[in-house]
Amino acid sequence: MKKSIRTLVTIILIVIVLGIILYPKIKPLFKTESGSKTGSSAGPQGMRGGGQPLLASGYLISPTQMNELIYSTGSLIPDEEVELSFEASGKVVGIFFKEGSRVKKGELLAKINDRPLQAQVLKLQAQRKLTVEREFRQRQLLDRDAISRESYDQVATELQSLEADILLIQARISETELRAPFDGIVGLRLVSEGAFATTQTKIVQLVKISPLKIEFSIPERYAGEVTPGYPITFVIDGIPKSFTAQVYAVAPKVDVSTRTIVARAYYPNLNEELKPGRFASVRALLSQIDNTISVPTQAIIPEMEGEKVFIIKNGKAQDVKVTLGLRTESHVQILTGLNFGDTLLTTAILQLREGIPVKLDTLVTNEPIVNKTP
Repeated sequence: MKKSIRTLVTIILIVIVLGIILYPKIKPLFKTESGSKTGSSAGPQGMRGGGQPLLASGYLISPTQMNELIYSTGSLIPDEEVELSFEASGKVVGIFFKEGSRVKKGELLAKINDRPLQAQVLKLQAQRKLTVEREFRQRQLLDRDAISRESYDQVATELQSLEADILLIQARISETELRAPFDGIVGLRLVSEGAFATTQTKIVQLVKISPLKIEFSIPERYAGEVTPGYPITFVIDGIPKSFTAQVYAVAPKVDVSTRTIVARAYYPNLNEELKPGRFASVRALLSQIDNTISVPTQAIIPEMEGEKVFIIKNGKAQDVKVTLGLRTESHVQILTGLNFGDTLLTTAILQLREGIPVKLDTLVTNEPIVNKTP
């Protein structure tokens, strides 16, 4: 046992001695290997192999305009719309409109049978004629004190009653006539002549499409900003141009299920090129900021203390603390930290360090930015 331990100790001592002797000869090999590994990655100051600067894209900061917009969806609805029905029941004896045609307010569209009512009117008018003559004679006699006031009052009352009955029958005759309540365009008729119509029978739909209404919803936080008179623009699928309308009413309460509030706007639709029922993409301008600084969102680097960006100055990267303002889908407003004319670095963000040499491969300028709020 003791002999085995001595042998192991002897072997260890021999290895240590050989290591001390051979170390000066193999040391350069370790340095060469280490040097090759170091040369293959970024060295001090972020330099790449061969001393080449880091390539990155630049963004030249210049005055721009940022617009904050609400984007919503809406529908076109008629200014006026009604399904017309008779006020009385009876057989349809006349339809006087052409489907899809334009009609004027008060124009007769359809009629049901009113012969019994017309006969009653003729009867009452004949009675009224006789009563008028009686009333005239009785008034003359009353003027000569030939009859009592009571006798005259009875005839006068009878005349007034007949006139009231005539007005009542005439009102019932008007209920047999279907007239347009406003200027508009009639749709497709739903009955034919000879059909029996009740007060529940739909005869035709009448719509007024000039002007049109645009109904859309906005998030509740903007309820106080979009008020009557507020201008909006909207586009329709398949029509290349945009249209301008003006808000005329806003709902008095927020929809608790969607947390939005409904608004309506008027579009003149003078040429009647737009039809009710179509889908509309609505845009409302909330605010417009001129001559401000905006940068791409991907250039912002969040940190515990705030946000920063990198700019290129004298060929080297320099980090700058910034204060953010209005955000859009792709850009963010910079309130403090940057100046017009600075060149922002927008790529190679993870490799950038303070003082690293940088070379620009592309340089772009900013454009007016629009904030799209759904």
